[in-house]
Amino acid sequence: MTPGPMARQRRHTLQFLGEIRSFAPVFLDTEIDMTRIGEHRTAARAAGHRYSVVTYVLHTAARVLADHPEANAAITGRIRPRVARYGSVDGKLTLDRTLDGRRIVLSAVLPGLHRAGLDDIQHQVDHYRDGDPATMPEFAGARALQRLPMPLGRLAYRAAVRPLGRRAARMGTFAVTSLGHRPVDGFHSVGGTTVTLGLGRIAERPVVRDHVVTTAPVMRLSLAFDHRVIDGAEAADVLGDLKDGLENPTGLPAADRDTSDASDTSDTSVRRGDE
Repeated sequence: MTPGPMARQRRHTLQFLGEIRSFAPVFLDTEIDMTRIGEHRTAARAAGHRYSVVTYVLHTAARVLADHPEANAAITGRIRPRVARYGSVDGKLTLDRTLDGRRIVLSAVLPGLHRAGLDDIQHQVDHYRDGDPATMPEFAGARALQRLPMPLGRLAYRAAVRPLGRRAARMGTFAVTSLGHRPVDGFHSVGGTTVTLGLGRIAERPVVRDHVVTTAPVMRLSLAFDHRVIDGAEAADVLGDLKDGLENPTGLPAADRDTSDASDTSDTSVRRGDE
């Protein structure tokens, strides 16, 4: 055995995990019939435009959270806790990236998703998925934390994320993380927001339709919520509305529209991380 120091590229993850120790997470999950999403993806791909599963979830979740302002919130403080409810729905997306030869987790905040269309969301996802984390200005804070000594990094991270006025810009108002690119059916993660959604793989599973057993593409969707901010009934309503929104999607662009100026994007879900 040859113990050594922790890789500096993962220091920001360690700071994040230390900061969320005060969370009181409770976990829910459900299964989503992705038939209609799959049909839209297939038709869009034939027209030259591709959407990731994560993009559909971000699009749907933002609209659900806009209808549940109690869940689009954050809390701080123990002796005198304060809760902020945000007017904008900002989604935090975790990304599996490589920096300086080290595989790490990075996160990006996509602001104003409740007003964004599917194409705009996909464009933002592509930007963070395809960009170089070593040079992107959006990841400058993470790179700075990696260079700081651990005690200073801890203080810097707290100063950046604890104030409620900065929380949404730094952490988002909800988080989405996916392991759907691997043979993982479901998992639960705490993303530092009141609501965190975890996406598993899409697989053909038995379902009952019109009293007949058949198969359908099904995705396991988990929801972790901070019990300090909302209770189980509110969280269950959010999860139920998410299920309905993904199984009966609305507000999507016509799949057969002209996409001559649309960029080609990844067909698979964006790979995730825990932070």
